Amino acid sequence: MPTPPTPDQLTVYGATWCPDCRRAKSFLTTHRIEFTWIDLETHPERVADVEALNGGKRIIPTLVFADGTFLAEPSNDELADKVGLVRSAQRAEYDVIIIGGGPTGLTTSIYAARENAKVLIIERSAPGGQAGVTERFDNYPGFPDGVGGAELADRMTRQAQRYGVEILQAVAVTAITPEGPRVDVALSTGESVSAPAVLIATGSTYRRTDAPGESDLIGAGIHFCATCDGPFYKGAADLTIVGGGNSGLEEGLFLTQFVDHVTVVQAAPALTGSRLLQDKVLEHPKMSVKLDTSVQSFNPTSDGKLASITLEHNGTTETHETSGAFVFIGLDPNTDFLANMLTTDERGFIKTDHSFKTNVEGVFAAGDVRAGSTKQLASAVGEGAAVAIQIRYYLESLAERV
Repeated sequence: MPTPPTPDQLTVYGATWCPDCRRAKSFLTTHRIEFTWIDLETHPERVADVEALNGGKRIIPTLVFADGTFLAEPSNDELADKVGLVRSAQRAEYDVIIIGGGPTGLTTSIYAARENAKVLIIERSAPGGQAGVTERFDNYPGFPDGVGGAELADRMTRQAQRYGVEILQAVAVTAITPEGPRVDVALSTGESVSAPAVLIATGSTYRRTDAPGESDLIGAGIHFCATCDGPFYKGAADLTIVGGGNSGLEEGLFLTQFVDHVTVVQAAPALTGSRLLQDKVLEHPKMSVKLDTSVQSFNPTSDGKLASITLEHNGTTETHETSGAFVFIGLDPNTDFLANMLTTDERGFIKTDHSFKTNVEGVFAAGDVRAGSTKQLASAVGEGAAVAIQIRYYLESLAERV
């Protein structure tokens, strides 16, 4: 068998139909690890490389690293260890534990660590959260020319580390348990850490259509925030909104100021947004609505940008050419690990008082996971600073009780 070439960077061999390949690519993208993707369906001549590595077997995904080593069908844990992510805490006890390393958690950590608190961030993905995988921000103060999401996340992470904040990556929290004056936090690695103050800043996740091509085109034509990404499409012929609820209709109306036309695609037989919004959309000269229509696939251009969407209506498919798609089919808080121990609203977002305290002593919540938050980057950072001050007051009150 031929000897596979040694790559200049990480190379992933796989196929678009392979769920483990999609998972590995998602993991690497989330952690902002550059890699070359070799689709064996379009490059069948590279199958020999995979066979040479795996003793004649066609195992995908196969990941070949720049040093010539490789992993075949690795788990996320194996990948995390291979690329050198920090996944073990340096101590058992901290002053503040922050669950979630997005803009809210990173901001809180900077404020707390500057006051000499021992701070641990636990992030199941990569520091920066959704901001880190957002293509660009043009509405974040202080960056008149805009700033890439990955760059902003890296800057915030380095700033936190400068003050001694400890950050665990690719580590999930499995449970939190109040134990007297401290709160125990159980980790997916089997470790347990504790602190008198714990902040839940796990954010929320946009629901996806799960249609083929979606995960590969996020940030390259597929978006979840019209305010953030709509201005990039100024002058485009068409943008598509997937979802006919209040968010989809509001964002669709917002996008009409940039483009010639906005198409709303709704899987249900009727729009579900408020009657006022429905009337505005249906009467708008730049908008049209496709009801009872589902997304079958997102189709890329040769350079990896969104080219079109395959839509299905009553058994008939059509190719809808569009410059970008904005998906608004719901938002879910990242709270599965809490096992209903905190009071939430009807959508599952955590309720707090004015000082960001939850119903459990020593547990705070801020950012996108908090009920009533605005789900914007600037406000996430603001809540991070505000909750840091409230945590400081709480720790001072505990010291006074002793």
